[in-house]
Amino acid sequence: MTTAADNANQKSAAPSSFYSAMRILPREQREAMFLIYNFCRQVDDIADSDGPRPERRTALEQWRADIKALYDATPSPRLAHYLPFIKRFGLRRDDFLAVIDGMEMDAKEDIRAPDLATLDLYCDRVASAVGRLSVKVFGLNEADGIALSHHLGRALQLTNILRDLDEDAAIGRLYLPKEALLSAGITGTDPQTVIASPALPRACAPLVDRARGHYAHAEQIMRRNPRSVVKAPRIMGKVYGGILKLLAERGFSPPRPPVKLGTPAKLAILLRYAVL
Repeated sequence: MTTAADNANQKSAAPSSFYSAMRILPREQREAMFLIYNFCRQVDDIADSDGPRPERRTALEQWRADIKALYDATPSPRLAHYLPFIKRFGLRRDDFLAVIDGMEMDAKEDIRAPDLATLDLYCDRVASAVGRLSVKVFGLNEADGIALSHHLGRALQLTNILRDLDEDAAIGRLYLPKEALLSAGITGTDPQTVIASPALPRACAPLVDRARGHYAHAEQIMRRNPRSVVKAPRIMGKVYGGILKLLAERGFSPPRPPVKLGTPAKLAILLRYAVL
């Protein structure tokens, strides 16, 4: 699965990107963010497992029931420690449930060339919903927090999709929207056929532009907020924005060597936005 919940695992920029961004936070905020990550990691593992789909959906339904019980003040043992953080930061039940809804989209079937509306809904659930939980912890005001989650979540997710084309195709998934494929003259939706098409760069170009637009909107929002409350999201945005730049420079014609931001570039981002 390609999700922003994976910002801290192998399908993201790198484990260090998430951990470095979060470790600059004060202790209580840092602990809350790792709690959110732990939740995302566990439901993501269910959706991405190779178990029977009915079993995966049942496991996600149990998580859904546990989240509802948590907010009814009758938490299951595995979620009891969430209560103090939910109360302290005002984390919303609907955002936890939206993440589960996004994981369920992958669990019930392999996504292949969704229309733009479905892709946007997927990005909202697996990425922007995580952002809506996170900005509560960071301390952004309500309006800018929601707006930043919308734009930065989608920017990160679209970057993930563009980076993981080959990896997702290998497991039968294709997140490129059908409108982009058709505009490029690609009529099929078989993942391996699509990523081998000479027209693939034309199908990827609109997503590159869309991601750039979201990064630009996110940066505008962060600029009008105190640096102290946007350090972590800005670091993530700069890391992933750097990956998008490298992807665009590499191009999408085969062969597509893996793209990652080097350690010196990450350290420069951390130095500029976390220290200076």
